[in-house]
Amino acid sequence: MTLPPGFTLLQVVPRLDAGGVERTTLDIDAAVIAAGGRSLVASAGGRMEEQLKGELVRLPVDSKNPSVLIANRKRLKALIDREGVSLVHARSRAPAFSALWAARATGVPFVATYAGIYNASSPLKRWYNGVMTRGEAVIANSYFTRDRLLAEHSVDPEKVTVIPRGLDLDGFDPAAVAPTRVAALRQAWGLEGETRPIALLAGRLTRWKGQALAIEALAKLDRPLVLVLVGDDQGRTGYREELLALAQARGVAEQVRIVGHCDDMPAAYLLADFALAPSLEPEAFGRTALEPQAMGRPVLAADHGGARETVADGETGRLVAPGDVEAWAEALADLLDAGPQAWARIGAAGQARARRLYSVRGMTDATLALYAGLLK
Repeated sequence: MTLPPGFTLLQVVPRLDAGGVERTTLDIDAAVIAAGGRSLVASAGGRMEEQLKGELVRLPVDSKNPSVLIANRKRLKALIDREGVSLVHARSRAPAFSALWAARATGVPFVATYAGIYNASSPLKRWYNGVMTRGEAVIANSYFTRDRLLAEHSVDPEKVTVIPRGLDLDGFDPAAVAPTRVAALRQAWGLEGETRPIALLAGRLTRWKGQALAIEALAKLDRPLVLVLVGDDQGRTGYREELLALAQARGVAEQVRIVGHCDDMPAAYLLADFALAPSLEPEAFGRTALEPQAMGRPVLAADHGGARETVADGETGRLVAPGDVEAWAEALADLLDAGPQAWARIGAAGQARARRLYSVRGMTDATLALYAGLLK
């Protein structure tokens, strides 16, 4: 992909901790550098900042405080002027206000990625969400997201481009994961010598991700299964304790592992026999339904949102009624009954589909092409 001479991108993202938005920020950062451009990321930083190829500009863009937003407008305008920024790309609503104002004040194109299913319980909240649609272009991370934002906001459909998130298919490749990496996780998570099937549910510990639903479904099974919950509690220690208490009350405490953040998700998926993505609310895209497929693992995902695009029902996994404990218990029982040969067949189909449709190269090429088109 070729960028205009002297191209400098400024991405604005609240923090660089674990998450799909952060991962995509890093992917675009690397792609701009590889294409001969310059990459700046304005952020409060976080555990992923060391992975940046470009330059981190540490600013308090994670704040929603109105006085900080006003100060950030001036900081970002000065940054754009000083560094000769060609285009601004915002990835979250609160900092998008500051970034949009700074872009307008300097005459620089503004792009935003609409990457979430933002609740709009009032006209004021809808206006707040709409900041992501006020630039020269809007990127939707799925067709589901595109349909939702067009229904919510008065925006020209021609401005909206669907660019699904991409996976690093070199990293999410079973052949690239050394057995020692999987063994290290087995030891860390107390799974050495475990012979029961393992189901992995990845996602930060927050109620809508469906961890409690998975525990309730597990309790209804009459088959052996270990459920591993992978994800940062982000300070929600109360919810973590609720999950532990629920597992204890349902008599499955010995079958549930809550292991916290994991820096090696490819190995985590290889450790498991299959994955769960039981979100109670629709995911705008849902990387945790796609990543296990890239690693050759079947996935059970809630039948709504982006999962309807990333999971081929009956081929690469199964779509299950959202929030329905009985349906999830039945889906788990059916998958367990199918056995390892069926898991391998389904996993192979998922891996082939993920590689065909969801490469990070495809995502970055499409995004850089959008940038170049706007600058023409």
